[in-house]
Amino acid sequence: MGMAAAGDDKKGRATPQMNVTPLVDVVLVLLIIFMVVTPLLSKTFALNLPKKDDAVAPPSNAPNDSLVLTVRKDGRIFVNQTELDKAELGDRVRRLVAARSDKVVYFDAEDGTPYANAVEAMDIARGGGATTIAILTEKVTP
Repeated sequence: MGMAAAGDDKKGRATPQMNVTPLVDVVLVLLIIFMVVTPLLSKTFALNLPKKDDAVAPPSNAPNDSLVLTVRKDGRIFVNQTELDKAELGDRVRRLVAARSDKVVYFDAEDGTPYANAVEAMDIARGGGATTIAILTEKVTP
C-alpha cells in the first residue's frame, strides 16, 4: 500500500491507497496454470468400433471354423462353448491359433460381465498368440 499526501481538506494526513497490480499478476498466473492443467485432468477411454462391413466375417456355426472366446458375468470362460479355467486358457488358445492362418479370436462377453474379467481374458488370448481379437457386437447362435 502506498501513502499519498491528501489535499488541504485532510489537515496534512496521509491517506492509504491500495496497489492491485500484484493481485492481478497472481490471478493471471493462476488462470494460466488452470488453463494448462485442466485438459490433463480428463481421463478418457477411446474406443473406435468398426462400421458394419464384410471385412471381418462373423463366425459361422461350424465348431472348427472359428475360435470364439466367451466370458460370462460370473467369471466362467468358454472357448467354442467348452468351459476352461484361466490357467488353461492361454495354452488352449495357443494350440487352436497355431493351426489357423488368420489367428483371429472372436470375443464375446455377457452383459454385466466385470470389465476386469473381460480384459484379463482378452489379455490371456493375446498372450496365447492371437494377433486379432474381434469383438462380437451381435449374439452368435450356437
